[in-house]
Amino acid sequence: MNDRDIMENILMTTKGVCDLYLHGSIESSTPKVHQAFSTALNDSLCMQNSIYKHMSDKGWYTTQQAQQPQMQQVKQKYCCMQ
Repeated sequence: MNDRDIMENILMTTKGVCDLYLHGSIESSTPKVHQAFSTALNDSLCMQNSIYKHMSDKGWYTTQQAQQPQMQQVKQKYCCMQ
């Protein structure tokens, strides 16, 4: 397993953890539990962002800029749903 694969696995795991903490925060029954999950979520999001930046800097996580016609199409599709 190379470094890119390891970082990708770490990123996917971190994203999964963020999802769990988000649901824990949403479903928490007391303010203290909510705060604990919210703090853990924020810490995990910061970690996820650091991993993403590292991978992006190395060219391991590329994104594609959306073209204006695509953005307009999505905007028109969802503007009428309000």
